[in-house]
Amino acid sequence: MTKIRCGWCEGNELYEQYHDLEWGVPVYDDQQLFEFLILETFQAGLSWITILKKRENFRLAFDFFDYKKVANYDEYKYEELMQNAGIIRNKLKIKAAITNAQLFMEVQKEFGSFSDYIWSFTNGKPITNSFKTLADVPATTELSDSISKSLKKRGFKFVGSTVIYAHMQATGMVNDHITSCFRYREV
Repeated sequence: MTKIRCGWCEGNELYEQYHDLEWGVPVYDDQQLFEFLILETFQAGLSWITILKKRENFRLAFDFFDYKKVANYDEYKYEELMQNAGIIRNKLKIKAAITNAQLFMEVQKEFGSFSDYIWSFTNGKPITNSFKTLADVPATTELSDSISKSLKKRGFKFVGSTVIYAHMQATGMVNDHITSCFRYREV
């Protein structure tokens, strides 16, 4: 029997695997949250499949998303990243990744963990939506607007409401699998 999935992932094995195993699964681990934050930052203005195809390259280039290392990147490492054809070579996004890593650790100091901070917007629990079609799924919500505003106020870059809503979907803060998708009830 064929699995019914959210239509956005169908027809691409990498996309389907990501959808089936990761998308919408609640993430509370700071390391994973940082990975998604960096990937979503680089995704701004691009398709998610572009980022997924380069994900392993990003892992290697950014020291497996070790935010402590990324926060300490110097000009030499920045230039190295700018020469890395395996990632998105956008100077503003690379600088944002470094700045965001530094700010990520400031949030950890203030809240105990980045997870505690980001999940406080949903009282620590995923929001389960019940969209019937992909057309029903929003690109932003009032909640993503609030989180975006909070992050920007703290100095984070490339964290507009659309990026943040995508982050919320990826990390399971919201379950936006359509109701007919086999993953809807699983996550």
